Amino acid sequence: MFVSTGGTDFDKEKSSILLIHGSGLTHIVWSLHEQFYVSQGFNVLSVDLPGHGNSEGPSLKSIEEISDWVKSLMNVLDIEKLIIIGHSQGCLVGIDFAVRYSNLINCLVLVAGSYKMPVNQDLIDYAEAGDEKAILLMMKWGYEGSKAFIGGNPVKKIINSSREIREVLAVDLNACNNYKGGKESLEKINCPTLCIFGDLDKMVPLEVGNKMASMIKNSEKKIINNCGHMIIFEKAFEMRKIVKEFLTK
Repeated sequence: MFVSTGGTDFDKEKSSILLIHGSGLTHIVWSLHEQFYVSQGFNVLSVDLPGHGNSEGPSLKSIEEISDWVKSLMNVLDIEKLIIIGHSQGCLVGIDFAVRYSNLINCLVLVAGSYKMPVNQDLIDYAEAGDEKAILLMMKWGYEGSKAFIGGNPVKKIINSSREIREVLAVDLNACNNYKGGKESLEKINCPTLCIFGDLDKMVPLEVGNKMASMIKNSEKKIINNCGHMIIFEKAFEMRKIVKEFLTK
């Protein structure tokens, strides 16, 4: 398994942040976040989930399996508790983990996610066929307007082959689509929780995010203006500031 630590050695005396990417993506999406949290005195564990990026093996087929994998990672690294920051699909993992392994989590940050994330059937069909149209649909729904990125679209650079679309993205999309325990789990979350949403998010509309936040006791909500689903790219610096304030209270 591949885990990026922001270029620093793991220190058991420090609190550890686990960064969980969204569907079909890799730890690279956290490139504007890793060293920032390291500079604030945290261990950073920015993972490539199984089958993604530099991690070997097949992609895990359910949200629950990914939660179990996180627990195994903690056992290997001998970590007692984690701070979890999840984006999109990573939010589902964070919600599931916070309930099933409540004694292993300090706090939870949910970025552009909800307790359920149904996936458009056309997107699933394209992904299972390894069709690049799956990426185009993700881009259409994932970003605010026609936002341009220096050096080209980052998601297109990560998911860049038919095999990755078929064996990684499609598996993740089905895992999101099949996760049904989120609503019940929200009411059982006991750790401090921060929910961050983009006001222009098409994948998780603001009304859906507001509903989720209202169901989590001991939670805070922050809305980032002029931002779509890919908050970690679009408004990375604003998001980092919000997370820092939450973690250092």
